[in-house]
Amino acid sequence: MKTIIDESKCTGCGDCFEVCPAEPNVFEIEKDVKAKVVNQDACTECGACEDECPEEAITLEED
Repeated sequence: MKTIIDESKCTGCGDCFEVCPAEPNVFEIEKDVKAKVVNQDACTECGACEDECPEEAITLEED
């Protein structure tokens, strides 16, 4: 699975970063107020980020 962020929907709230159980965290919040996937290989495919995103900006898609 691949974590996809729709940048047009992302508000940079940080909820994805907070709920991500992966070490290192899959996400980083950019200074331009957008989430960015920086550690895709760390993703456990748990779906917490997808469920938690209030803007529905995150999806997990097949590679």
